[in-house]
Amino acid sequence: MFPTPSDNHRNIVLAAVFMTVVSFSSSTFASEFSEAYSAYKTAVSADNQSDAELYALQSYELGKLKFGADNINTAMLALNAANALIANMPKNTFEQEVKVKAKIIQPKAYELSQVALQIYSKHYGEEAVELIDPLLGLSDASSKKYAREFLDDALDIAEDSDNPMLIADTKMAYFERLVNSRYYTRKVRNYAFDAQEAYSELLPEDAMKRVLTSFRVGNVRFAEKDYDEAEELFLGVITQFQKLDYNHPYELAAHAKLVQIYELEGESDKSTQHCIAIGNMKPWKEDIEPTPLFRKHPDYPISYLKSGKSGSTQMSFTIDKMGFVKDVVVIESNGGSKFEAESLIALKQWRYAPKFIDGEAVEAKGLKVNLEYYVEKR
Repeated sequence: MFPTPSDNHRNIVLAAVFMTVVSFSSSTFASEFSEAYSAYKTAVSADNQSDAELYALQSYELGKLKFGADNINTAMLALNAANALIANMPKNTFEQEVKVKAKIIQPKAYELSQVALQIYSKHYGEEAVELIDPLLGLSDASSKKYAREFLDDALDIAEDSDNPMLIADTKMAYFERLVNSRYYTRKVRNYAFDAQEAYSELLPEDAMKRVLTSFRVGNVRFAEKDYDEAEELFLGVITQFQKLDYNHPYELAAHAKLVQIYELEGESDKSTQHCIAIGNMKPWKEDIEPTPLFRKHPDYPISYLKSGKSGSTQMSFTIDKMGFVKDVVVIESNGGSKFEAESLIALKQWRYAPKFIDGEAVEAKGLKVNLEYYVEKR
């Protein structure tokens, strides 16, 4: 039984570690460790994050006693526990309860990653590639401001290794940790581009790592309004996922991005096939209003804006078999006729995934939407 880094974390290094043979005076104690570690592996396989966290922490505490505090196996168990804590970190940091939980989890994950880093440094050396995993763990458990220090150290080690795949993996990890923070810079952005280029050279087209990185880079290209490059990347993602026997969320997302690209470029005919593809892949929910794949925001009438006039327009409409909006009717409005006019113009440009019944696209009638206009007061 070998401790291995958790699958919930993007590990860069998978080191082969040989267990130390230890004699035990208590077979009960040995059994407790085996049971805890077995439960941890089962939780990871089942993607049960709460159980993975619980049993990873138990395995680490029992492992310290079994192998010794400075043993390499203890380091791997510490890293497993840190990764499990990070994977179970609350995502919405705006709620007070979530903030409290994060304040508990982060210091513990940081402490465990530090334990792993110290033992790895002693065992492998200060510049060994094995140090990259605990450094990435420390970046996850730190604020974004201080994460950069650990990420820079990890990337320095990777680049000194002259291993193209390791460098690409570390650059992608760098990008993923800072992409949604105020520390996202052009340098960080370029790391994702470098990784995507390396994967294109080193991995086959259907390698999941390559496909998912293409999707992430496609999103960056889309945000930068480089629609030609984004289109090529999203089409490649769809091509690879279509070879699977199940629908992948990134395949749906790639179709949705292409709808937006083609509509922004005035090529509605091209977006239709992607609207239909999403409709065919995603079950229609009668009790939930459908979400538009492309939304044209109505223009605020200039005269109303200058006078600070607010209003709203409620409309009914039909989604046809190709995801176009038709038969738009104003049900109720207030604030002035110009709000109605702008609302009608905007809604007719929206695109949806059509409704499917028994594998066939059908019209969805009687849908409603309410567009509101208001001027924020300062």
